Amino acid sequence: QVQLVESGGGLVQAGGSLRLSCAASGRTFSNYAMGWFRQAPGKERELAAKINRSGGSIYYADAVKGRFTISRDNAKNTVYLQMNSLKPEDTAVYYCAASPTYSSNSERYDYWGQGTQVTVSS
Repeated sequence: QVQLVESGGGLVQAGGSLRLSCAASGRTFSNYAMGWFRQAPGKERELAAKINRSGGSIYYADAVKGRFTISRDNAKNTVYLQMNSLKPEDTAVYYCAASPTYSSNSERYDYWGQGTQVTVSS
């Protein structure tokens, strides 16, 4: 089992920044690729960014490319999502998730955090 706990969400004005953190415990963190997903009201959950086990491969959805940065610290069992130039359309619940494979498919992610709300006001 892997337990994931997100933090860092909140209310921010458009153009502002937030940094999300996801702390992992349980099985070896470095054995898992990590993803940040988000779900806006009335919409399906979507992948925002993912990072492989070593941090050497990273993917961003087009909607966040150039504004968000995903990173991980395997020594601290933590993955981060730095979000800059936030837009109202970034408003969503953000989830971190762990997968044994570097996948974009949410069904391949075995462990999920409880989610953290990000609200961007215009």
